[in-house]
Amino acid sequence: MFSLLVVNPMVNLLIWIYSLIGNFGVAIILFTILIRLLTHPLTVQQIRGSQKMQDFQKSEKWIATQKKYKDDKQKLQQEQMKLYQEMGISPLSSCLPTLIQFPIIIGLYQAIIHALAVTPLQMTGLSSSLYPFLNFSYLLPVDDNFLWMNLSQPERLYIMGIGIPVLAIIVVITTYMQSRLMTPPSQPGDQGAQMTQAMNIYMPFSWAIWR
Repeated sequence: MFSLLVVNPMVNLLIWIYSLIGNFGVAIILFTILIRLLTHPLTVQQIRGSQKMQDFQKSEKWIATQKKYKDDKQKLQQEQMKLYQEMGISPLSSCLPTLIQFPIIIGLYQAIIHALAVTPLQMTGLSSSLYPFLNFSYLLPVDDNFLWMNLSQPERLYIMGIGIPVLAIIVVITTYMQSRLMTPPSQPGDQGAQMTQAMNIYMPFSWAIWR
């Protein structure tokens, strides 16, 4: 079901862009930009949710509540939820967009891997993913060379015989830094912020392991 609803449409979109551009590396870049534009409303929602949480944590009411109930965590959580309702804040507003974007990001990378089919078995899988009304057979297999990289192989910079995934490391670091800037620091009992921070750690590192 995930392949049918997410991966297959992305594969066809990516191959269609490649048919227009003629360079698969550039097609990936344009494809990624397009997906980012489509998920931009979710990113904006996440930023707004994070900003509300930051404003909440700096509010005089919340600071006073923390001091008043610092020795009673249960009461502190109850008062925190009341303040959330008063200020119109959803504790999950900053992590739900991340949860929604996660399968989209996974689908994006799976679509790229599917399109880079090289073996007969992979080509068969790719052919079954393409829509029959789109004649893409003449484009396959795609040209997987871009700059210094073979896109069908994991990117590696070899130093003293050791392959270092430079681009993967850069992506993990920049993704983590971006998520840290967008996520407010968690407070005791702040389940929404804690869940968001857990997702921010899990997503970039799970991508690196998966890739």
